[in-house]
Amino acid sequence: MNKRVAVIGSSGGNLYNLGGKDPFALLEAIKIQLDAAGIEMAAVQFVAADVSMDQAKSHTPARLIVMEKGELKVSFEGKLAEVNKKAKEFDKALAEQIERGEIDGLILVSADPKDTNSEAVKAGAEKGLPAVGTGGTSVAHARSVGLNVVAASGTTGSTNRTRAVSYAAGLANYWNLRYKPVIGSYQEKISDESPFKRINFRGIMVTSLPAFIAMAITIALSRIPGFDVFNEVFDVMIEALPVVVAVVAAKQVSGYDEVGIVAGVVSGVLSTKGGIIGGLLGGIASGIMVPYLVAFSTKRNFPATTVNILSGGLSGLLSGLVMYFGFSPIALAAGNGVRTLIQTALDYNPIVAGAISGLLIWPAIIGGVYHAAILPIILLEMEQYGNSFLGAIDAVGLVVTAAGITLANILYPRTRADRIAALPVFFVLTVFGTFVEAAYPFMFADKLVFAAALISATAGGAVAGYFNARGMAYVPILVAPFMSNNTVGFILSMLTTLTIALLLTVSANRIYKGAQHSKNKMEAHNL
Repeated sequence: MNKRVAVIGSSGGNLYNLGGKDPFALLEAIKIQLDAAGIEMAAVQFVAADVSMDQAKSHTPARLIVMEKGELKVSFEGKLAEVNKKAKEFDKALAEQIERGEIDGLILVSADPKDTNSEAVKAGAEKGLPAVGTGGTSVAHARSVGLNVVAASGTTGSTNRTRAVSYAAGLANYWNLRYKPVIGSYQEKISDESPFKRINFRGIMVTSLPAFIAMAITIALSRIPGFDVFNEVFDVMIEALPVVVAVVAAKQVSGYDEVGIVAGVVSGVLSTKGGIIGGLLGGIASGIMVPYLVAFSTKRNFPATTVNILSGGLSGLLSGLVMYFGFSPIALAAGNGVRTLIQTALDYNPIVAGAISGLLIWPAIIGGVYHAAILPIILLEMEQYGNSFLGAIDAVGLVVTAAGITLANILYPRTRADRIAALPVFFVLTVFGTFVEAAYPFMFADKLVFAAALISATAGGAVAGYFNARGMAYVPILVAPFMSNNTVGFILSMLTTLTIALLLTVSANRIYKGAQHSKNKMEAHNL
């Protein structure tokens, strides 16, 4: 018999800008990959809001999507608070299915294991079901209650298809099923909404991140003796970044695949003088023009070839020429202004600048500001330097701090469950340089651990500022220093952060265990 899985979760915070905005496309992509692995999508409980969950309020319009008779459908619409209440009813019903043995695994998509999905996650943990998922915070909370998460990651840099492939592959590997990803057969539906509503600066920049990491790798390679040729490669990559950003922007905004890509390439090539901001503006402009030119052409019964030429080529050319002759200098000046502001702060007092950046980096990511503001600034810095001061703060203050907290819970945990939860997370943090949200359960469970995160990030940021170290996250921790402009300074800032986070978290855990021991003795004495 085929394995049966349930998909639970929401349109998410960061996920909303990376495919969660179109929940049916997201769920359909998952279904296609599960079918390829011989796994049945047996149940769905998905809360889709009209805005990112980072900005959503109780009155935000939302929908509850479920699966009935093998078809995805909207079960309930209303305010987010009402939809969540309805979702809890499905959560309880799903938990009963799990208890009856009707569900073999779970897929968590920016789920809410503490509330909306609590019953299903708890039942899955008690049954020992395997689970896969994305959304650092939700997966970390699911692990903390004992759910057997066999594959997990954050959402940054992912797409509906890549997430779906990771879900299917994780479960297929666990169950030893044959699975070959389905690539190319899934045709996304073209949305009828205005292209202006699809403009999302955060989503565009986050999706472009892999190109910036590739560029940073060329810097590391260029420092190896005999590999000086990579300096030329780096220069080529710098020139290509605006094109990459333009292509991503045009594809996302237009709602068309190949036509949007062509428009983005043309506009991006003509927008390179404006840097990545120029590529961003040029790509958005061409993406806006594409659907209007398609509508203009099809209404006049133009041949399909002509429709593609006009919509893709002309929109890219017109928007690109506007950037080339008009707005590129303004876009370049804007990018230079951001970089100058950061450098001015470093020139004034690098230690204070680093300390403040480190102190604020955790509140920024917890509050949903990181992907909206800090990551785009990191990419702007990387455009000129190949690495970034805020990127170093990201790597040191977030990744290394989270690694220190999880390592402490491996060496001296509060409970055995904490050690089990921390082991896979520490591996992901050190090997992939991401998934910092996995430290949330430890931080939120103990104010002392939260304080440890802030203190270690502040200290590490101060050291990075002192050495004017630039770098980036999303790469292995052991590799990150060699992608920095100051390898020694970067290593020292990492060691500072790791040591403080480790020692303070161990101390916090020791205090907690001591308090629990005293409490247990007092209760035993009273008995």
